[in-house]
Amino acid sequence: MNLSQASLQRLELLAQDSLKRVLLPCPLDQRAFDFSSNDYLCLSQRADIVEAGHACAGKYGAGATGSRLLSGNLECFEELEAQVAEFKNAEAALVFSTGYQANSTGLAALLDKNLWGGMVGGTEPLVFTDRLNHASLHHACQLAGVKQVRFRHNDMAHLAELLNKHTDSTQPKIIVSETVFGMEGDLLPIDQLAELALQHKAVVYLDEAHATGVWGPQGRGLGAIQHPAIDTLKTMGHWVIMGTFSKAVGVSGAYIACSEIFKQYLLNRCTGFVYSTAPSPFVIGAVRKALEIIPGLNVERETLHTAAETLRTKAQELGFDTGLSNTHIVPLVVGSNTACLKLKSHLQQAGIRTSAVRPPTVPPNAARVRLALNTGHSPAVYEQLLQALASWRVST
Repeated sequence: MNLSQASLQRLELLAQDSLKRVLLPCPLDQRAFDFSSNDYLCLSQRADIVEAGHACAGKYGAGATGSRLLSGNLECFEELEAQVAEFKNAEAALVFSTGYQANSTGLAALLDKNLWGGMVGGTEPLVFTDRLNHASLHHACQLAGVKQVRFRHNDMAHLAELLNKHTDSTQPKIIVSETVFGMEGDLLPIDQLAELALQHKAVVYLDEAHATGVWGPQGRGLGAIQHPAIDTLKTMGHWVIMGTFSKAVGVSGAYIACSEIFKQYLLNRCTGFVYSTAPSPFVIGAVRKALEIIPGLNVERETLHTAAETLRTKAQELGFDTGLSNTHIVPLVVGSNTACLKLKSHLQQAGIRTSAVRPPTVPPNAARVRLALNTGHSPAVYEQLLQALASWRVST
C-alpha cells in the first residue's frame, strides 16, 4: 500500500464516522451571520488596527528575517512584550507566532524534568490537568514525557483530592487549565484554583486564549485579576499565563506572561521560540494597537455577555442543551456526529455559519454546534438564528 492509498483509506474511515473535515470558503460579505469566528470584539477589520500593522511593516519590513535569537529581535518585539506584561499585570512576557506553538513548546519547557531537582536527570513533575484542556496542552505533556493526573472538568474538589494524595511528595506540582474553555464555554473558578495552588506550592499554567480581551478587568483576562493567592503565586514566580492574539485581539500570534527569570529560561529552552522565525512586524504593529483599544471596550464586553445570556435562555426554551456555557461561547450539544453535521447544514441553509465540533476535539457522543458570539451580531441576526433553530426543532 502506498501513501495515497493509505491516506484515502483513512479518509474513508473518517467519513464513515462523520469525522472527515474539509476546508470551506469564508466570504467577507457574510461575516454578519458568522458564528464560527473567534473575532469576539470584531477588531480584525478595524481600520486603525490594520493601519498600525501597515505602519510597523513599513518601518521594519514584511518579515522579521529570522529567529529572535539571530536577526529577528526587532525593537517592536521588545515594545510589545513590555506592553503585554503591563496588560497582564506580569513582570515579563514572550511573544510567539501561534497559540499552539506557545502551549505545546512553552508548557513542555516548563514540564521538562531537567528544569526541576537541581541534578543530572532532574525530577519529573506531577502535572494536574483539566480533562477538557485544549489539545495543545495535552501535546505539551506528551512532548515532555510526563504523565497527566487529570481532574474532572472544573471540579476543584476533585483537584484538591488529587493534590492531597501527593502532599508528602517531593516532586514539583504543576496545575494546567484553560480559564475560558473554548468548546464548553464555561469559566474556570480561578480564585479556588489559585488558593489550592498556593496551599500546595504548585506552579499554575493557564491558557487564556478565549479570555484575553473579553474577560477579567478591562478585558485583561481572568489571570490578571487581583487576589491574595494570585499575588503570592506571582511573587513566587508560580503564575504563568498563556494567551493568544488571534481571537478577541483580532490578529494572530500568542504570548506567555510570567516572571522575568522564567522568560529568560524560555529564551534558552523553549524549542518553539528558539527555532522559529519571529512573527511578521505587521502582526506586531496591529497587536500593539489592539491592546491599546481593548481596555476601553467595557460597554462592548457587557453587551456581548448580555447577548450570550439571552441566547442561552432562548435556545434552552427551544429544547437545546447548551451544556456548561456561561460565556460568549454557546454550544448546542446534540450528541452524535451525524446530528451535529445535519444541524450545521440546516443553519447554513438559513444563512448562519457555525462550527461542527466532533471528537476528538470533544468527548465521544458529545458532538455540538458551537456558537461563538461577537459584538457585530445584531438583534436581527440573533432573531434569524433563533428562527432557524426553531424550524430545526419542528423538523426533528
